[in-house]
Amino acid sequence: MNQVPTSQAAAFPPGRDWDLLVIGGGITGAGILLEAARRGLKTLLVEQKDFAWGTSSRSSKLVHGGLRYLASGNLRLTRDAVRERESLLRAAPGLVEPQGFAFADHGTDVKRRLGFLAMLRVYDMLAGRREPHWERPESFRMLAPNIAEANLAGGIRYTDAKTDDARLVLRVIDEARAHGAVACNYVTVQSLVRDGGKVHGAMLRDERSKAETAVRARVVINATGAWSDLLGGAAGGAAGSDKPNRAPRLRPLRGSHLVLPAWRLPLAQAVSLLHPADSRPVFAFPWEGVTLVGTTDVDHEEGVNTEARITRHEFDYLMAALHAQFPHLGLSDVDVVATFAGVRPVIDSGQHGAPSSEKRDHFVWSEPGLVSVAGGKLTTFRSIALDVLRHVSQQLPGWQLRPERGPVFARVAVPARHDLPSGVLRRLSGRYGAQAKPLLLAARNGELECIPGTQTLWAELRWAARSEQVFQLDDLLLRRTRLGIQLPNGGLDQMPRIRTMCQPELGWDDARWEAQERRYLAEWRKQYGVPSA
Repeated sequence: MNQVPTSQAAAFPPGRDWDLLVIGGGITGAGILLEAARRGLKTLLVEQKDFAWGTSSRSSKLVHGGLRYLASGNLRLTRDAVRERESLLRAAPGLVEPQGFAFADHGTDVKRRLGFLAMLRVYDMLAGRREPHWERPESFRMLAPNIAEANLAGGIRYTDAKTDDARLVLRVIDEARAHGAVACNYVTVQSLVRDGGKVHGAMLRDERSKAETAVRARVVINATGAWSDLLGGAAGGAAGSDKPNRAPRLRPLRGSHLVLPAWRLPLAQAVSLLHPADSRPVFAFPWEGVTLVGTTDVDHEEGVNTEARITRHEFDYLMAALHAQFPHLGLSDVDVVATFAGVRPVIDSGQHGAPSSEKRDHFVWSEPGLVSVAGGKLTTFRSIALDVLRHVSQQLPGWQLRPERGPVFARVAVPARHDLPSGVLRRLSGRYGAQAKPLLLAARNGELECIPGTQTLWAELRWAARSEQVFQLDDLLLRRTRLGIQLPNGGLDQMPRIRTMCQPELGWDDARWEAQERRYLAEWRKQYGVPSA
């Protein structure tokens, strides 16, 4: 299979009819695009902002089976998530990597400890693995240095996985393109096109050129997540079913995170802890040269059109967890490099309980010509996609869903380079797939070095600017790379070199670059900085 290069152009082929039009460029939409394209459907995806702009670049970066779902009795969701986690670990080394977790036990609840260990045995069984979970105090201190020592009885460890969520979305989209799919960012849906009550396509607006185009599709898929209510429709029954399948009520929940330099909060493993105020689980783990801390779980009452950002209350809540777990480090506001927050499209149970008690299942509903999906989690994007396609198959006479699951991604050979460590090559191969080789060939002198404080190569900036549909500077610094949350002040100190490399590749004149830089820094301070006290 030949890899199709990522075009920087946003335009889609004019005058072409599609089997599927997917609206939404997060992980759910990307997964649907891939699974539809590899099954022979002519599929177009459009995203109103940038790929992974919303929830899918602001998640907790974990590809996990979901111990909390197992604890609540949702064995099906846990089994599916564990299976998909293992599949991603096999298919995308360098992009999805194992992550060990350590949970300190200060001897306060032996019954809870035994229950946790029993649950981990089930977790292992679902994954087809077996590993020791209990560590005595002396060995646990090696896993979690700087941990609070008072009454430390030992600790529990287990293994999940982590990823760069935005790069995962981009890798899925690139894989779909290799199967003939088309994906465009900065294309908005002006309206759905209906005829006799059935959806037949959409009126689209290319935000680059401002051109509007009517696109016909046999089925339109609403994969806009927390924004699904804004598209309208989906009030009818499920296609081919006499059971009602109406749109669920969504409960947008915000998860906020802190980013600290790795040297300020050094961790060999992810550390899980129970918050001293309410016993909610909070984690801190090493990621891409920094340490991530999260997450909160609160109602996003501002509405989904208001971009999520951390509140001071959430910031102080997470800092309180760090003070309790790492009292000797004396962490304060000045140690936080960046913050970020995302909105989860959680299905409202109607029970009015705590946000963390809501289930993370997905839900699919239909009306003639339109299939919508909301809920779910990053790890299970492929299962969600196949469920959506099962609903689609009821509206596509003559097409049957092949439910088999092969590898998530086609096998890609790691480029052979004697001048780069194997870990760097593995990382590039995982993130860029078949594009890793041309990325390396495009690098100029000194660009195969890591940007200080990160694991990102300078060459990745050049490649993204040249080949990955960058339209705004934040596309480059917050999603193609993650420098905006890894470096102080959003990467301001490195901006001169970034400009020298990327401005010619983007074809921007000085006025446009300077306007983009002002816009990016203002957005960063508002959405990704430390909130004022």
